[in-house]
Amino acid sequence: MRIGIVAPSCRIDDAIHDRVTALAARDHAGVELVWHPQCWLSHGHFAGPDAARAAALIEVANDPAIDAVWFARGGYGAVRIVDRVMDALGPAARDKSYLGYSDGGTLLGALYAAGIGRVAHGPMPADIRRDGGETAVGRALDWLGGGTAGVEPTDDGHPRAAFNICILAHLAGTRHLPDLAGHVLMIEEVGEYLYRTDRDLAQIAASLPGLAGIRLGRLSDVPENDPDFGMDGPTLVRDWCARSGIPFLGLADIGHDAANRIVPFGPFTATPQFAALAPTG
Repeated sequence: MRIGIVAPSCRIDDAIHDRVTALAARDHAGVELVWHPQCWLSHGHFAGPDAARAAALIEVANDPAIDAVWFARGGYGAVRIVDRVMDALGPAARDKSYLGYSDGGTLLGALYAAGIGRVAHGPMPADIRRDGGETAVGRALDWLGGGTAGVEPTDDGHPRAAFNICILAHLAGTRHLPDLAGHVLMIEEVGEYLYRTDRDLAQIAASLPGLAGIRLGRLSDVPENDPDFGMDGPTLVRDWCARSGIPFLGLADIGHDAANRIVPFGPFTATPQFAALAPTG
């Protein structure tokens, strides 16, 4: 199993590389991590200029010797390259797993909308820095290698997808917003005022007709609003579900933390990354 690692958003440092490489060598025999040099580029906020970030992802996705693509970390930058990447993907890109979350959700959504690869929301190499980060990274490596132990366990009998709320809202109106009719949507957020999350949920509810339901992951590091917003996160999500006629199905074990479970997009199956995970509905 050869896993290509690229940074579509922000750069990584040597400590992330060293710790993740050591963990893979110790606990995941048969896994080879192929770190693209682009991960260490620096161009303002980004892991290199747009052209370099796009070229690295295209190169790794189109390489038939790579079995999976793992986004190194989030931040911001994927939306600046998503059109260029999607227009350049060839046949080899369709036979891979893609794993990430946060800003990487832009690319996951685009891949799923195009029916390319086996897409999942889950931990990234940069999560090694979190408390409990080795467990999170091990969960990701297990899934990429064919395991299922780290998959988010709720099964509502429908295909599933998972996104950061802000990222999903900003896919609305683009060709990269997947058709999630009939899906259970799992959502999470970090570091956003509740009024901004409220605005994003309004956009999501208007842009995704036919959802089978919503499950709420963790809303973490929410700044205090002045004056108080008047609703907590779960109340806010329930309110938009009620307004939009979307069933609220409870909680999901996802979020910007080391407990973040893996959500393969598509049908809930015993072998998630080898299932046919093209959009349905």
